[in-house]
Amino acid sequence: MPALTSEVKNTKSPVARWLRATFPHHHDVQADYREAAGLARVLWSPAVALGTQGTAIDWWLRFLIDPAPSVRLAVAGLRSGRAPCERAGLELLHDLGAVDDDSDHAWPIRPARFRDRSDEWWARMSYALALLVELYRAARVDGSRLMQLGPGTQAPDLLALANDEEVADLIAMHDLAVEQLLPRLPSGPVATGPTFEGSADLNADADLIVGGVLVDFKATQGRARPDGSRAAGLTRADIDQLLGYVLLDYSDAFALHSVAIYAVRYGHYAVWPLDDLCAELAGRQIDLAAMRQEFAQMVRVELPDYRRASIVDRIRQRVAAR
Repeated sequence: MPALTSEVKNTKSPVARWLRATFPHHHDVQADYREAAGLARVLWSPAVALGTQGTAIDWWLRFLIDPAPSVRLAVAGLRSGRAPCERAGLELLHDLGAVDDDSDHAWPIRPARFRDRSDEWWARMSYALALLVELYRAARVDGSRLMQLGPGTQAPDLLALANDEEVADLIAMHDLAVEQLLPRLPSGPVATGPTFEGSADLNADADLIVGGVLVDFKATQGRARPDGSRAAGLTRADIDQLLGYVLLDYSDAFALHSVAIYAVRYGHYAVWPLDDLCAELAGRQIDLAAMRQEFAQMVRVELPDYRRASIVDRIRQRVAAR
């Protein structure tokens, strides 16, 4: 199934084309975001695996906010059989309370049970979960650090895969989030890793919904400056990803009223009332319910047609190249 995150980056996709045609006025939103975010406060080190690190801090933030988060994607990754360290993964997930001895079911975990654990343990555990999720999401995993572990390895071996620089980087982002994110979140029901009605049509799971606000975590570095600092950026794909989540909530099950981005290396929490953001991006007031219906029609009809045509084109190109 196609994924929202991939489709919004592909400018030929009907998803990206529809969103950019419907909401064309993004430049002011981007400029305001860049100015407000300022410079990065936690700088990336070349010793850090940036993609895995972003998923790892996502996990740690979920554990800070959600009293009962699901780790189902990590369980699914481990159960895929793509890495030889199933024993180590099962041991870690069992210790977390995510799986039992007789079931493949992924249970929510209770972060409060581990309140006395050190920040280093939290960082290493979050990193291990990120590696397991990559088994589920990544097209290729032959370069994964999980391949360093054999069938006889155990949970401590899995926890040791994060290097010291990655642990320090995660702790720094965690500490900044405790200071800059947690006090700004609204009260209300919490859902981490939520999926939507439209996720059956276009694979999409968000980071966080709390009190009617959809929050996306971004751990990107931003743009390098001559003095070595880094400036924040908000891409068109970032904006489209937020819009896509909202539109995939076809029946408004989450009653979203705002969307937000938390830039974890900047400590910047940007929140937009949904009606105001959509009106600014569209250049007019919109009927969100009607937009959701249009988006669903495009995803269910145009996107499959486009993907089928793309497959046919690739086959023709391969035949012609022989």
